[in-house]
Amino acid sequence: MDLANHPCFNSEARHRTGRIHLPVARKCNIQCNFCNRKYDCVNESRPGVTSVVLTPLEAAVYLETALAKIPNIAVVGIAGPGDPFADPEETLKTMELIGEKEPDKILCLATNGLGVLEYADRVARLNISHVTITLNAVDPKIGAKIYSWVRFGARVYRGEEGAKLLLARQTEAIAALKSRGITVKINTVVIPRINDFHVEAIASYAAALGADVQNCIPMMHVEETPFENIAPPSRESINDLRKIAGRHIAQMSHCARCRADAAGLLSSDAALAQKLLAEAAIIRATPSRPFVAAASMEGLLVNRHLGEATGVWIFGLEEEGIALKDRRSTPPPGLGDARWEQLAKTLGDCAAILVSNCGQTPKRILESKGVRVVAAEGLISETAGAILEGRAIPKILTARAGRCGAGVSCGGTGGGCG
Repeated sequence: MDLANHPCFNSEARHRTGRIHLPVARKCNIQCNFCNRKYDCVNESRPGVTSVVLTPLEAAVYLETALAKIPNIAVVGIAGPGDPFADPEETLKTMELIGEKEPDKILCLATNGLGVLEYADRVARLNISHVTITLNAVDPKIGAKIYSWVRFGARVYRGEEGAKLLLARQTEAIAALKSRGITVKINTVVIPRINDFHVEAIASYAAALGADVQNCIPMMHVEETPFENIAPPSRESINDLRKIAGRHIAQMSHCARCRADAAGLLSSDAALAQKLLAEAAIIRATPSRPFVAAASMEGLLVNRHLGEATGVWIFGLEEEGIALKDRRSTPPPGLGDARWEQLAKTLGDCAAILVSNCGQTPKRILESKGVRVVAAEGLISETAGAILEGRAIPKILTARAGRCGAGVSCGGTGGGCG
């Protein structure tokens, strides 16, 4: 592995090697006033945007296909569309799978730093050699103008309190990563009249922590954000800031401000990657998992939350079409995570389970065992049919699994809905 082949950290490498971003980090733990994460927008090339969000297993399959068709990819990274450490298990599971399959690839992450510290040892063990941390302020008064809120643990922090917490966590994260021999790049989004006069202070602060390079990024104009009426800084002003900040820390000047699903050389978000992503996101039955389960009261409609389902209906594909194959009981409530582990075994021959919704915990456990959780509505035959026939599920039939709205106490704890 030649670490000099990272195109974001080495200007010369960008002409010969490319990167691929795996969009598996759906959630974010802060809200920046310049950010609007439009997952499905194919016409915008900027951070926080992707055409699909993949599971770790889907990301591994997508990468294998992409590496065969997109040349010169040296780096595999996760940069959104949310923050990798707002979805730490999804992120680290993906990195684990990639490290096993592609040990010669450089692994990297881009994060705001809030959730890094607790996972620094795992990051190092997974041979993630490069981490980018976005550091936009080292003064909480300035940070309070940039961040709408910061979510840490069960609390949401706002104003200077949130900015102070974020800075403290970023400081600890940078120090922890550097102590483990990881290369750290600092991204600083330059916002006129908000933090542009503050960039040198950020550079000095980052350098004192041992960061390796800083990337001063001009804020992009994004509609429907609090900063939508702030004009982006000029190229000249950014160049001037880089000269000043360069007194303290090396500067990157070739950033392409990549999408969360970018692939190929920095100069191109490959159109081929968009096609491969769409194909990777299709949930398909396989010879080892030829069936689809459904949480349903009567076996006709998807109308049960996973936690309240006492049984699931099993469907398969026959020559005449979709057919009911079985009905299986689900493990009883009160078992905690073991309930979902047992359910995964019950569904060992199923590619997916259709539910009206569920909590995040069962979704994570089931999908880690190879059972995709699909939040859907309407006829079972329509959604199950798409999966069994290898077609994309029409979006009109689906919702987002893992965000159960049944009640504030529902956390997928295995205790049942109620």
